[in-house]
Amino acid sequence: MAKVLVAYATRTGQTKKIAEAIGDAIREEGHGVTVENINKLKKETDLEGYDGYVFGAATYHGEMMGPMKTFLFMAEKANLEGKPGGAFGAYGWSGEGSIRVFDTMKNVFNMDMVGGPLRIKKLAGDGARKAKEYAKEIAAKLG
Repeated sequence: MAKVLVAYATRTGQTKKIAEAIGDAIREEGHGVTVENINKLKKETDLEGYDGYVFGAATYHGEMMGPMKTFLFMAEKANLEGKPGGAFGAYGWSGEGSIRVFDTMKNVFNMDMVGGPLRIKKLAGDGARKAKEYAKEIAAKLG
């Protein structure tokens, strides 16, 4: 059983709901999951002991939220190279936040990323199905 950290930054609560849905679906695939707000992850050692990582941030004014940028600078020191990863986020208009998180994880951290970022306006309806499918892709990378 692999262990996965799903860490998120949320503004209205939608990204938290997506994080929890992804975490639940990864658990259904037989893996251990910790879902945590990035505000509780203060140093790179807080990221140790996981086999995979899924980071999520809402889009705010066309960007990822500021706290997620700070978190990613810290996470860069955690040596996540080669680890399975995914990125997700809620958005109202454009959804660039999750794209920026994904690109950082792939190109700066050199992680083994799932196809692309998951972008969901709301978890309700089709969003729940997309979150579950995305989680299954991440679980498949874990073996």
